[in-house]
Amino acid sequence: MSTAIRVTIWNEYRHEREMPEVAKIYPMGIHGTIAQALDDQGLTVRTATLDEPQHGLNDEVLANTDVLIWWGHAAHNEVSDEIVTKVQQRVLAGMGLIVLHSGHFSKIFKRLMGTDCDLKWRESNDKERLWVVAPGHPITEGIGDYIELEREEMYGEPFGIPTPDTLVFVSWFTGGEVFRSGACYTRGQGKIFYFRPGHETLPTYHNAEVQKVIANAVRWAAPTATRELIRGNTRSLEK
Repeated sequence: MSTAIRVTIWNEYRHEREMPEVAKIYPMGIHGTIAQALDDQGLTVRTATLDEPQHGLNDEVLANTDVLIWWGHAAHNEVSDEIVTKVQQRVLAGMGLIVLHSGHFSKIFKRLMGTDCDLKWRESNDKERLWVVAPGHPITEGIGDYIELEREEMYGEPFGIPTPDTLVFVSWFTGGEVFRSGACYTRGQGKIFYFRPGHETLPTYHNAEVQKVIANAVRWAAPTATRELIRGNTRSLEK
């Protein structure tokens, strides 16, 4: 019998507490909505937020996390560099990382990408059509040719990320822009997936297809064959 994947969902949890219009959409917080969806998928889920001690990501939590989901927006600079380094080390050692929406500008994503991760954006309730461009990929399992969201914040190219190992989704917006909305990477032994939708004032994380993509991504990013690497000065194998 396989062991359940252990997921930690990290969220700033600021907008939901400070903006009534966001609290109305996500009364449990964005992290709570995603947690409920993943729990229904049989995953083992816990949550962590910015204002908890060590941002809810102490050594014990990180050691017992197979996949970390990250949503941030207004307080990227408040995240401790020490915690960012610990998360980075866990990813390099095999922990999966799923970065959502404005998490593209988080310290951890920029550090792992090694680029500025900047982009164009517009809040005008554009329709977004996320086209599946890797139909055989595990993250797109159960998804048709595209996902259509009637209202979303626009993100547009150029997106300052490295060329993805695999590009899974490309978005088109009614304003005419396109965007690389589902990008897969490997860093060390860890898998990373960036997924674009999820503006806080819109009910995107209640969408069943968006929830399915996130659940699929968790299963894809979960560590499978990681091992402790031997490094540093070593003796030769041959005598």
